[in-house]
Amino acid sequence: MVFEHFALNVNNIDEIVKWYTGNLGLKIVSEQKESPFMTFLADSSGRVIMELYFRPDEHITNFKTQHPLTFHVAFVSENAEQDKTRLLEQGALFVEEVKKEDGSLLVMLRDPWGMPLQLCQRAQAF
Repeated sequence: MVFEHFALNVNNIDEIVKWYTGNLGLKIVSEQKESPFMTFLADSSGRVIMELYFRPDEHITNFKTQHPLTFHVAFVSENAEQDKTRLLEQGALFVEEVKKEDGSLLVMLRDPWGMPLQLCQRAQAF
């Protein structure tokens, strides 16, 4: 089996999609213009990675109240410090930075709505 995507029920779907496409390089590959506004986003490889939708009748996770290790979305970064600065300027919030013994740098942020994002600058790519 091959991973296709994960899905999240979110408020402010239009704002979130705009922020992710404008700041993380994700691209909309499928978008439903009526409720529940299912929007599929792909990374720079062209692979769909995330579906966002808005169903107010179902549970919407409040990521602001959860520890970032409970759930986070991780992105490969060639320069985590530079990406951190750029994303902070666009409304992200800093959580923590971990420098690993192997030279990897992991930066945890939260998007403007509280969802945890991790920037992974690994010494050895997976």
